[in-house]
Amino acid sequence: MRHILCQMLFLLILYHLYQYLYQEGSGYHFMHNETYEQIYIEGHMIDKPEFMKEGQICTIIFHEEEELPLLVEQAQFLETENTYTEPGIKGDTATNTMKPATIDTGAEVRVPLFINTGDKIKIDIHKGAYVERIKS
Repeated sequence: MRHILCQMLFLLILYHLYQYLYQEGSGYHFMHNETYEQIYIEGHMIDKPEFMKEGQICTIIFHEEEELPLLVEQAQFLETENTYTEPGIKGDTATNTMKPATIDTGAEVRVPLFINTGDKIKIDIHKGAYVERIKS
């Protein structure tokens, strides 16, 4: 007869909303939305840090007992500006062809051919993909 020993670890976690302030070196500075306390988080604790935009609201998950940050969660979508891409092709709206574009966070995404520099676009942060153009 075999006995299997299984040990489970339970963590008590807290969720707090923080505003992203700025990047410094390999880390990022955030400010708590209610207490205005600032915290520095290493970049490896953020999924897709290339999509961090100043002023963005994020959820930081903390270990309750030790009050240590565990990770940073961003919203699923980011509304941003396309800061550079090759010129669009007028009338080319029905194709699935994509081209590279740089957004205002410095990240590169693929966008449809009709997107131009200066256009506001919506990005799915989790997929790192273009969702739609935002009408002004």
